[in-house]
Amino acid sequence: MDLDVKRADLAAVAAGGVLGALARYGIGTVYPYTQGDFPWSTWVINVSGCFLIGVLNTRVQRRLPRLLLGTGFLGGYTTFSTAIVEVSQAGLIYLATTLIGAVVAVTAGSLLAR
Repeated sequence: MDLDVKRADLAAVAAGGVLGALARYGIGTVYPYTQGDFPWSTWVINVSGCFLIGVLNTRVQRRLPRLLLGTGFLGGYTTFSTAIVEVSQAGLIYLATTLIGAVVAVTAGSLLAR
């Protein structure tokens, strides 16, 4: 792999990551989580991100778009580290619905994309 390809890959991941993180931040700002409530914004972000990962991995085969959209955008958009922190606050029901929702979403996205 030559240096230009590595730079293009890095630029794609960085650009996608910035846009994904901004999208996640925007959703979290519009629908903020307050302790004691169910963290809907994080749940919606992660489940919708899994759906899009299913679509992407089924439909997009070229390297650069996968890096931009998958590793970059969806990597910055989804926030499983926040979900794990919120499990300690929201409980095991949140953990179960996140895991089940993520698996169902990625499967649905893949099936729909086919």
